[in-house]
Amino acid sequence: MLALALTMMVAMVPWAGAAQAHGTIINPGSRAYQCWKAWGSSHTNPAMQQQDPTCYQAFQANPDTMWNWMSALRDGLGGNFQARTPDGQLCSNGLSRNDSLNQTGAWKTTNVSRNFSVQLHDQASHGADYFRVYVSKQGFNPATQRLGWGNLDFITQTGRYAPAQNITFNVSTSGYTGHHIVFVIWQASHLDQAYMWCSDVTFS
Repeated sequence: MLALALTMMVAMVPWAGAAQAHGTIINPGSRAYQCWKAWGSSHTNPAMQQQDPTCYQAFQANPDTMWNWMSALRDGLGGNFQARTPDGQLCSNGLSRNDSLNQTGAWKTTNVSRNFSVQLHDQASHGADYFRVYVSKQGFNPATQRLGWGNLDFITQTGRYAPAQNITFNVSTSGYTGHHIVFVIWQASHLDQAYMWCSDVTFS
């Protein structure tokens, strides 16, 4: 039912071509997805500026970042994610058009426990060579700091996943409290395409 609803919603969203339709982490939701989910149908509502200022600045900077939440990919990194993605640009996957996702502020969070699930929705069903999952270090403050590689704790790398529209895997952590960023890298299987996302969470 979720996959059907997402497919129908994505079908109503304009993008530059079917080849760009891929996916994102929908739980805990990536920044662009969360903003689109909350405000996509009312992105001109002036209330957003007060109620959700980080999404407001993102829509003001480039609304296409949210409309195309499924297409934040980079080709040919060859696994050199850190060397080719500068500090402060992790949440945008190094894409200048999506720099609003790197900005500091009171990003809305998803409540998670120390053990939680990560769900990818991939409209194109590419599968995964692997996912890498990181969590921002205890003491890092997303409200005032842009994310860099030195701010991350590596948590896990998964194995391969067959092509599917929805892939879910479990993550186990300890020692985190409060607002953190869950940073996920998806290495897609069909080509050397890498996706990187920031999902804001509150560990409780």
